[in-house]
Amino acid sequence: MLGMGAHAVETCDHQACRLKWAFRNLGIQLQKEEGKAMISETAKDGAGKINFDDFFDVVSQKMYEKIAKQEILKAFKLFSDEKTGKISFENLKGLTKLLGEELTDEELQDVFPEAKLDRKGQMDQEEFLRIMRRLSFY
Repeated sequence: MLGMGAHAVETCDHQACRLKWAFRNLGIQLQKEEGKAMISETAKDGAGKINFDDFFDVVSQKMYEKIAKQEILKAFKLFSDEKTGKISFENLKGLTKLLGEELTDEELQDVFPEAKLDRKGQMDQEEFLRIMRRLSFY
């Protein structure tokens, strides 16, 4: 659909397809099921359509999430070990200080209690993103 212009929208037979097309053109990957869920959550008309204000709210949230995730990945890369591509407890301490949070070791461990660490006490990028999402950073 991307790059097909208005024709792609015309061939969509339902709102979820159109929503997916719009998000794709904004650089956001959206699954068809996710589009259907968004419509059912935001459609106020009962006909499965969303108005511009609702669409704008959803797009704004998705754009924020995308930008926030990119920034979190930058932070991960900045603080991760170049050799392992993982972040250690010491790296996390440095990251929290950079973010303006002065946490004790115990407080930091409380923030990441369920983090899945490897045997060296490090977490990979996927785990870091999972924790950041749980903490509502994106």
